[in-house]
Amino acid sequence: MQPLPPHSIVEGLARLPHWAEESGHLVRTFEFPRFEDAIRFVTETARIAIEMDHHPDIQIRSCRVTLSSTTHDAGGLTPLDFELAARCDALAR
Repeated sequence: MQPLPPHSIVEGLARLPHWAEESGHLVRTFEFPRFEDAIRFVTETARIAIEMDHHPDIQIRSCRVTLSSTTHDAGGLTPLDFELAARCDALAR
């Protein structure tokens, strides 16, 4: 799989307004009212990642969860990263 060209990344980010591109990664921090809500989100995110065989970096800080996704094999962002981000957005709603 090839990394997306810059214009495709810009288009993808327009559809995911809470995400940002940082050094070749899609990054977003989610905030939850309670720690257990954050952990539930991480558990469901893990299920999605396993299903997709595409695993984000996950940082948990109390009620805040930061996800960072890139396609290491491609050396940058691919459609998989944008699909994972969209699915995590839907999960957080």
